[in-house]
Amino acid sequence: MARLSGIDLPGKKRIEIALTAIYGIGLATAKRILEKTNIDPNVKAETLNDQQVAKIRDELEQNIKVEGDLRKEIQLNIKRLIDLGSYRGSRHRQNLPVRGQRTHTNARTRKGRPRIAIAGKKQAAAPK
Repeated sequence: MARLSGIDLPGKKRIEIALTAIYGIGLATAKRILEKTNIDPNVKAETLNDQQVAKIRDELEQNIKVEGDLRKEIQLNIKRLIDLGSYRGSRHRQNLPVRGQRTHTNARTRKGRPRIAIAGKKQAAAPK
């Protein structure tokens, strides 16, 4: 089983798809990496030899920011927006959609579950 950037690649999948398990690598980036390293994209991840894994690892370390470094950079960018007091930063701070989406009916993923106030139990009317 190949291990790259601290991630175990799924062995049964094609290497082109298995590389997308690494944070920061999508399908287009995976294809570009395999093209540069001259590795067949249809080969299974478990059948890669050590030399091929080393080629991919070198390409990742030299040219692409992935996993922890990428997450750290994204968090620093968000923190910078918040510190500047920009509109996007205020939306991040309030945990609302940042890119102009409507929030009246949608945005449940970003806003969380609706908080509905529930009235107390009604008292039974006293008998006359």
